[in-house]
Amino acid sequence: MSDFLNIILKADDTAAAVPNCTPVTFLVTSKKLTEVAHELHVNPQTYFDQLSCVTGIDNGPDTSTMEVIYHLYSIPFNLSLALKVILSRKDPVVPTLSSVWKSADWLERETFDMYGIIFERHPDLRRILMPADWEGFPLRKDYKEQERYRDVQVKY
Repeated sequence: MSDFLNIILKADDTAAAVPNCTPVTFLVTSKKLTEVAHELHVNPQTYFDQLSCVTGIDNGPDTSTMEVIYHLYSIPFNLSLALKVILSRKDPVVPTLSSVWKSADWLERETFDMYGIIFERHPDLRRILMPADWEGFPLRKDYKEQERYRDVQVKY
């Protein structure tokens, strides 16, 4: 874990390990996320060549925070790692990682679609699961279903 931390600290000197997590997880800042991801991807000691999953978490209106967790995998080294970014719920913006891993494209779109988290400089940030004119973000804790959608009753 210390090897990972040293590599991550080169790009984000405020990064910290999150205790009791599997896989090993590091908290990084939104501002340094791209640099950390790039370093983990190109560093010959880690070579995290796969972004497996992007997960959004809404901690609810009481905490006023949201999270994005990136699950990384290194095929040559059989290593797993997660990066966690905490965002303001009022302005949930994080840079895209699509320039580092192409798989981020659709994974970030899913997170945007369900949580409303904005991925800055994303090449095609639009809904992927819900219709383009759907109101709200279904996995937010304070989401209220529409009563009708295109003259069809939504609530049961």
